[in-house]
Amino acid sequence: MTTIERFAIEGPALIYPKVHGDARGTFFEAFRQDLFDRDVAPGVRFVQDNQSFSRPAGTVRGLHFQLDPRAQAKLVRVLRGSILDVAVDIRPASPTFGQHVAVTLSAENRAQLYVPVGFAHGFCTLEEDTEVFYKASDYYSPEHDRGLAWNDPALGILWPVVETDATLSDRDQKHPRLADLQP
Repeated sequence: MTTIERFAIEGPALIYPKVHGDARGTFFEAFRQDLFDRDVAPGVRFVQDNQSFSRPAGTVRGLHFQLDPRAQAKLVRVLRGSILDVAVDIRPASPTFGQHVAVTLSAENRAQLYVPVGFAHGFCTLEEDTEVFYKASDYYSPEHDRGLAWNDPALGILWPVVETDATLSDRDQKHPRLADLQP
């Protein structure tokens, strides 16, 4: 049976699939819409799969989100290596606005993080040659694509890499802080 863990922040969920093993290796159901509807987020449908490969440990991707009407929920897992995966609540009316959840996802633990609409998402690789796979509930839309500064001290995220050693895209180095976020 799949195990679902919830957080103090309403919305995100950590999912541990039931893994079956024998002499050949292992098998698990990575995603089942009916169980996702029943146990995690009823009515959320995924329409796009994305995959990233990061060569160096300490690669930071994010914090990313899309604005309405193209906002995205995500279901994130690691195929190779490991990450610190982070979801920041950016729902203006939320009592947990600006707070985050941070979990370790790895190929070994097979855990998946559900990131609902209204959250900025990002991760830092903990190992070299890390591959991340995630489902998105809407298609990528450049005109709705936004970001939040990964290193904003107001967020209080304990990243596993110091700022000077992090590997980021030019774009991810220029996102605004939470206080300067424009809808």
